[in-house]
Amino acid sequence: MDIATPIGIVVGFGLIVGAILVGGSLSSYIDIPSLLIVVGGTVAATLICEKLPNLLGAVGVVKNAFRFPPGDAVATIAKIIELSNIARREGVLALENQKIEDPFLAKAVRKAVDGLPQDEIQDGLTAELVAMKQRHQRGQKLFRFMGTTAPSMGMIGTLIGLVQMLQTLDDPAAIGPAMAVALLTTMYGAILAFLVFNPLAEKLERKSAEESANMAVVIAGIESILKGHNAMIIKDKLEARLSPKERKPETEGDAQAA
Repeated sequence: MDIATPIGIVVGFGLIVGAILVGGSLSSYIDIPSLLIVVGGTVAATLICEKLPNLLGAVGVVKNAFRFPPGDAVATIAKIIELSNIARREGVLALENQKIEDPFLAKAVRKAVDGLPQDEIQDGLTAELVAMKQRHQRGQKLFRFMGTTAPSMGMIGTLIGLVQMLQTLDDPAAIGPAMAVALLTTMYGAILAFLVFNPLAEKLERKSAEESANMAVVIAGIESILKGHNAMIIKDKLEARLSPKERKPETEGDAQAA
């Protein structure tokens, strides 16, 4: 589990609540009409812009913000090099009993062991990569839309509160509640946008990029295994996708394996 996401949310809300308690009472910052306007309005606008099945599927993507991608490119490259050495010594069928934790790499190896044509394997894996990107992009766009809509609904609530306040200027007792709606809706919209929706969209984009990079490594790696490339060629080819600090220096064991 990627604990940075829940830690950030808890710390963010904790600091806001703490600042409120230092200066006053928390109950004065709770207003049901304001919550209905911001939360309800944001949900309603999201339902209008997206079909319900797509909305439910995109919301399900949010779990990716709380977990690490299923595969790590550095570990995947090391595993691919290990598999390539086995395949060159004993043949592709020898990979059948190898323990592979990355589910996408395991699927690719299973296709290779089953004897599917190389172009068919590549097409199937690439199609899965494209579908994953599209699915994740829907989730990212959804939360970006909600991050844009929440402050707008807060502004609508502010206008409603100001209208109510102007209509009751002759009644001092009614000015306070109306002003609370005007101010709290803006605060609720800003908190949801800048502490929840927009950060989640950014986190999902980064997680998707990491998962896409790992899947691309698998696709290139299984192609090299099927072509019978030696370990050093595969290592150089795949590590070109990594940042310099992630690349492992060549060892004597690598040279002997090649």
